[in-house]
Amino acid sequence: MASVAGRGRAPLDTAVVQGFYDRMRAVAPAAYGAIERDRADDPTRPFAETACGRLVGSLDAAGLRALGMWAHHWCMRFYDDDTRVGVRLVGEIAGRRGLGWTADEVRWLLDRSHEAGPAAGHRFTLPLAAAAELPSGALPEGVPVDTVPADWRRLRAG
Repeated sequence: MASVAGRGRAPLDTAVVQGFYDRMRAVAPAAYGAIERDRADDPTRPFAETACGRLVGSLDAAGLRALGMWAHHWCMRFYDDDTRVGVRLVGEIAGRRGLGWTADEVRWLLDRSHEAGPAAGHRFTLPLAAAAELPSGALPEGVPVDTVPADWRRLRAG
């Protein structure tokens, strides 16, 4: 994780970030398998009938947050591959309400999105949807929940 301390903000605690990676690793095998099955399947199939849709349906809110974080991270890292299925998965999770996103999770998602640069077109889909569920003022550093990508880049630049 890149430190933003030099920009006047403290980085997320290392143990918190490690916890995110541990949770993502727990869902990664099932998520990767579902994405690969769906890549070979009919892209017009209703989401609930896809492997990703069945996986989403089997998880509780904490599992969905971990899956969303993993899919978001995966899509940004491999945006030059065929990420259509991953982008659909991220969009479906972003459209679900009441997942209980924490401010740290949202901040991590926003930080990772910023670090991806402009090439990953869908990099703010999930973090901004998750941020919209936080109570006003929940994000550190005064990041408003309706921050648009350009505003987030300016906030990150200090």
